[in-house]
Amino acid sequence: MLTTSRGISFLLAMAIAALTVAFLSLLDDATPTLLVVAGVLSFSLSYILTNVTLEFLIFKEISNIYQLLEKVQKKDLSDISEHSYRTSISPLRKINQTINSYAIAKNKEIETLQKNAVFRKEFIADISHELKTPIFAAQGYVHTLLDGAVEDEEVRYKFLKRAAKSLNNLDKLVQDLLTLNRMENGVVKFHFENFDIKDMILEVIEQLEHKADRRDVLVRFYFDKNDTFDTHADKDKIYRVCQNLISNAIKYNNDGGEVVIRLEKKKNKLHVSVRDNGKGIPEEDLKRIFERFYRVEKSRSREGGGTGLGLAIVKHILEGHKSRIKVESTIGKGSTFSFSLPVA
Repeated sequence: MLTTSRGISFLLAMAIAALTVAFLSLLDDATPTLLVVAGVLSFSLSYILTNVTLEFLIFKEISNIYQLLEKVQKKDLSDISEHSYRTSISPLRKINQTINSYAIAKNKEIETLQKNAVFRKEFIADISHELKTPIFAAQGYVHTLLDGAVEDEEVRYKFLKRAAKSLNNLDKLVQDLLTLNRMENGVVKFHFENFDIKDMILEVIEQLEHKADRRDVLVRFYFDKNDTFDTHADKDKIYRVCQNLISNAIKYNNDGGEVVIRLEKKKNKLHVSVRDNGKGIPEEDLKRIFERFYRVEKSRSREGGGTGLGLAIVKHILEGHKSRIKVESTIGKGSTFSFSLPVA
């Protein structure tokens, strides 16, 4: 009985009523009726006030604290939500609020660790798969030569050339991984300078001309010939951004398709967009295409010789320029990638 608010309130109310009656009985004009009424009133008021105080300021808060502690102990933090408390005179309410904040922080920490664990598993699986392909290809050609094919000069040259290509792909993959890792850790330094981004895009188009011709893809570049397009950025890294976007637009386009590049000056920004009319990207994949090794078409993941890290590197380069890559895509109609840089 003493462990409940009602039991404690009853005992305190009885004591207060007894003291009140004892005090009034010392008065000369105190009548038995007055003493009874005073005793009943003091007991009732004391019981109600004490019970309300204990129930809402102490026992209820202690119960909430126990519930939170049980959830923390069981690591069941999924249904704990962040909410604000009303100002209260109860110190237990503040303790409850502190424990709740701690539980929320722990819940977020657990969610982060779980996401990181999933990411590590996916990354290890992806990197193993990506490394296995060029290694196994080079091994196959070399072992074939060692088994006797080395005597045939034509076969020897062809297999050595293919093995070298596989090793070059492996080297490119490792270099992209190192570049991405340095960017994420903030090790890569950006060397900003003024340059004409129009001329740079023309260089990229010229470099990828043979790739476009092989697939019969027409590359169009639109810009205002009467305007200048000088920007202040890291030229080499922006070159890589444009190279990756235009190369992807050619690679994932339809044979005989078209790539449209637009360069526009809008106020104090230079806006670059690269559009293709290929298959497009499903909506569920749009949020993940900038992740490491994420590929929309698994079956065609390597036919273009990419490492699966290009868009991840593009994203980090543009973030280093206080910009971001945007993408819009419609299935069956193609995709558009765009970014902006400041006018020099």
